[in-house]
Amino acid sequence: AADVAVAYSEALQRGRVGLGLRLQHAVFDRLVYGKIRQAMGGRVRWSVSGGAPLGARLGHFFRGVGVTVLEGWGMTETTTSGTLNLPSRLRIGSVGPPTPGCRLKIADDGEVLISGAFVMSGYWQNEVATMEILEGDGWLRTGDIGRIDDDGFLFITGRKKELIVTSGGKNVAPAVLEDRLRAHWLVSQCIVVGDRRPYVAALVTLDSESLAQWCADRGRPAATPADLRDDDELGEAISAAVEEANRAVSHAEAIRRMRILDIDFTEAGGHLTPTLKLKRHVIDEQFADEIEALYG
Repeated sequence: AADVAVAYSEALQRGRVGLGLRLQHAVFDRLVYGKIRQAMGGRVRWSVSGGAPLGARLGHFFRGVGVTVLEGWGMTETTTSGTLNLPSRLRIGSVGPPTPGCRLKIADDGEVLISGAFVMSGYWQNEVATMEILEGDGWLRTGDIGRIDDDGFLFITGRKKELIVTSGGKNVAPAVLEDRLRAHWLVSQCIVVGDRRPYVAALVTLDSESLAQWCADRGRPAATPADLRDDDELGEAISAAVEEANRAVSHAEAIRRMRILDIDFTEAGGHLTPTLKLKRHVIDEQFADEIEALYG
């Protein structure tokens, strides 16, 4: 049902939904999607998302079940204004077109620049920080890496400060790989590493509830991530997820090696912010030995 929901939304975005897919979607709407909408109260049609990236697959899933999420983007420095998908102008995977009065452009290094009356005039009593982010002609350097398509929709592909530069000089935006890898049902969190390293690698954490189901499906006793991190069958499943994620990037940007961790990344553990963004420096320090082993 989840796969059909995603496929149906992707077909809507392409502008054509085949008869077979329509029939499958109608069946699952009665069996599954209607129950999801009813659990939300039965009348929800639209929702708005901001903060951490929603991810294209999750966006397509929700539209496929009949609750379209309108993703937007902005900053405190822009009074939260920026871009927003609309019911009448929507592209799943993007953060929408500019809001009224907003101007966007992409710098030579891929950074998204924004301008408009809503952009701050500067940080309070901090001229140095203001000069670092705000150009003289009013353009604000957002720190996000992205692209604008021919129809004016903005796609955020990563954070400038999070870009990985391999020892071979290849720039890699980890968010693209991480988003696709987290889409796998067994994966809870992941972090892509490889700065100043010869290739890209990843640390992966497991979803405990999904892991319990995975064990039950195979007639195996319940086990923890620590018990199964070196299990060959589980490793093959996660490797397949990595291969699927790698389809979104070039060979030079692809994940070459991965390691399953015995714990999850959580806010309580200090690995995630309240908006569930990775605290990369914390993870890099705490799992330095695991990362080093990926390049041993």
